Order: sequence, then structure tokens, then C-alpha cells
Amino acid sequence: MRRRTILAGVAALAAAGAAALWFASAPDRLDPAVIAAAPAGDATRGEHVFWAAGCASCHAAPGVTGEARLRLAGGVALDTPFGRFVAPNVSPHPGDGIGGWSFGDFANALMRGVAPDGRHLYPAFPYTSYARMTIADVADLYAFMRTLPPVEGRAAGHEIGFPYNVRRGLGLWKWLYLTPAPAVTLPEPSPEVARGQYLVEALGHCGECHTPRNFLGGPDRTRWLAGAPAAAGPGRVPGITPGAAQVGGWSEDEIAEYLSSGFTPDFDSAGGAMAEVVLNTAELPDADRNAIAAYLKAVPPVAD
Repeated sequence: MRRRTILAGVAALAAAGAAALWFASAPDRLDPAVIAAAPAGDATRGEHVFWAAGCASCHAAPGVTGEARLRLAGGVALDTPFGRFVAPNVSPHPGDGIGGWSFGDFANALMRGVAPDGRHLYPAFPYTSYARMTIADVADLYAFMRTLPPVEGRAAGHEIGFPYNVRRGLGLWKWLYLTPAPAVTLPEPSPEVARGQYLVEALGHCGECHTPRNFLGGPDRTRWLAGAPAAAGPGRVPGITPGAAQVGGWSEDEIAEYLSSGFTPDFDSAGGAMAEVVLNTAELPDADRNAIAAYLKAVPPVAD
């Protein structure tokens, strides 16, 4: 009898633990009041957000230029230690893209990593950075993306093995790594540095590639922007703090020029994934590139 009582107690504890995990891993959406209070989006401002957020780098076809970068059919693949992630069609096509999404659907995907059907999205989509966006910028981006050409056809699905294919586990991962808090605390930043922090940490999601990750795939914020192994493929992404071996020696003007033309102070040029980034930052106004440079010179220096 006593043994049965103990077994029953263990089973009850296990059931309670499973229920707690299920509850803790549930998708956490934005407060509906936040969505309802969002300002009306402006497509002109949204185009600025679009380039700052680098949407075309993953969702347009590789290597395209000009107007073709606005055809967001997806298909770019990221081969990582966790599996193969494929960027989806995010054109306004009503069936194959996101044309049927409401503003709330769009905001929850960007800022909470939650799909309209309630599934957790994989953090290959940089919602851990977009969580720092303002709801006004999300509304502007939504307005702009609805003006883009709808593209027919769905991208291939992800190729992910166990246990990473259990999306519910991402709810626990988000408890650890999804936060709207700034990545670094800067004492009394100037308006220019504060703008640069927003561009780098939120819209530009620079830390997604330039910050090393732990075995769970979470960013190591103690080494913010210190450089990291490439998330997809061979090679290494360089550090971009003042303590970095190469970029740390660049002036603010040189950083801003690089973000405009892709040329380094040594007359080398951006290559690989960074060439795509420069296509985006070249679309920004000088003031924003200068703000990014000011922020990168203000962050704590960390050696590569």
C-alpha cells in the first residue's frame, strides 16, 4: 500500500511538472492593448525601416539587385548546427506569403516570435532583436511591405532533427533569451549614440551574427559584438567593438563610409553576407550610418 502511495505521489508530481512546463512554454503574445494603440503605419517611413532591418537579405533571392530585392519570395537557406532553416515567402501574396496576416499577426511574429497559428518561430528569424523595436516602426514596416509585389510560390520547409523540431521547447528558450531590454547599458548616451543603439541592437540585428553563442544558441551578452563563428557555413564573423583587432581601429567616419560604399579604410571591400548588409545600409540616410558608427565606438571594448 505504501509503495502504491509513493508511486501515485511521484506520478502526480511528474504530471504537475509536465503541466508547469507546458504552461511555461506557451507562446507569449503582445498585449492586445499595445496592438490596438499602435499608430497608423506610414509606408514611406516603413521603407526606411525595411532597409534598416535587412529584410531583403534573407527573403529576396540571393545576388539580386535593384527592384528584384523587393520580391520577397524567400528560399535563402541557413545551414546551422541545429538544422537547415529556410527563409519563408513574406511577400503580400494572400496564400503563399503573408498577405492574409493582420497587423497583430505581423507584430507578434516580429516582436514575440509567434506565428499566426500559435506556433513558436525559430530564432533563425531574428525576433530576439526585433523584440526591441517600437510598435510605431512595426506599423510602418507593415504598411510598406503591403505595397510590395505579391510573389507566388512557397519556400521549402526547414530540415531540423530531434529535439530541435519540437517547437514547444522554444517557449522555454525564449524565457532565457527573448527580452526587449538593451543588450548593453550605456551611461548617458547622446541622442546620436542612442539612435545608433536602436539601429544596431533592434533593427539591424547586428548582434545576431557578431556576438558568440552558447550551446543552446543563446547570445553571450558578456561578449557583445566580440565576433563569432559564422552561424551558417565556415569562417568567422569579426568583432566590431573598439577592442576588435581590425574594426576597432577604424574611425567613426571610416565605419560610416564602409556602411555606405562597402570599402574598408584599406580599400578592401565587403564580401560574403556583409556585402548584403551593405546593400541595405547604403539605403539609409547619412545620419543613421553616422549613428551606427557612434554607437560602435561607444560600446564596451572586447577583444576578438
